[in-house]
Amino acid sequence: MKLLDIQDLTKNFGGLTAVNSLSMSLETGQILGLIGPNGAGKSTVFNCIAGVCPPTSGKIAFKGKEITGQKPWDICRKRIARTFQLVKPFASKTVLYNVMVGTFSQTKSTAEAEEKALKVLERLHLDQKKDALAGSLTIADRKRLELARALATEPELLLLDEVMAGLRPTEVEEMIVIIKGIRKNGVTIFVIEHIIRAIMALSDWIVVIHFGEKIAEGTPAQVSQDERVIKAYLGEEYVTARNQGD
Repeated sequence: MKLLDIQDLTKNFGGLTAVNSLSMSLETGQILGLIGPNGAGKSTVFNCIAGVCPPTSGKIAFKGKEITGQKPWDICRKRIARTFQLVKPFASKTVLYNVMVGTFSQTKSTAEAEEKALKVLERLHLDQKKDALAGSLTIADRKRLELARALATEPELLLLDEVMAGLRPTEVEEMIVIIKGIRKNGVTIFVIEHIIRAIMALSDWIVVIHFGEKIAEGTPAQVSQDERVIKAYLGEEYVTARNQGD
């Protein structure tokens, strides 16, 4: 079943077309990767889905119902959550407080909000730092906190925008395991990522965009061998390294 269906999505900023007539769909239980060069329009796609900026034209449907142009808080209540490239927690508040903010989208009870937040923190191995100030966390823990805040809204669809950027290789591997675990718990995932080995390891299907337009889609193996993708994004160095790895 199509959980998310995007048809002819276009977003213009003045004379600039950031996304141009983009169509794609995401099946329930799938991990879909979205890749492309910097400035390709990837985060704009997420912003349109999440209600941050309404599309210029096109349609977005979630579970068969159109959500095009709805407000972010309404999108959140429909159980679509997202993380942001630039992690900006409430730095002077505790880790627990930050996650409880997310839980209040689904409950009005403070006790229930705290209980739900603690469960999310346990899943992400942040429960031991629940009383620490968010501003004191390492980059890796801030990334986990950003993910925890999104999970606290109890999403059916989770949009991950470069959640592994800035992490060390061992931290990337840990995040891959965490994301796969989130999918096992019934959350469908749409992920933007520049760390190619991570996106290839995670994704069931990958869509590639360049200058706001889709240039290829397929399995990780298919996309990594597509000449258009190699030329526009992956580069010959990736192909050489992959072949040497084989």
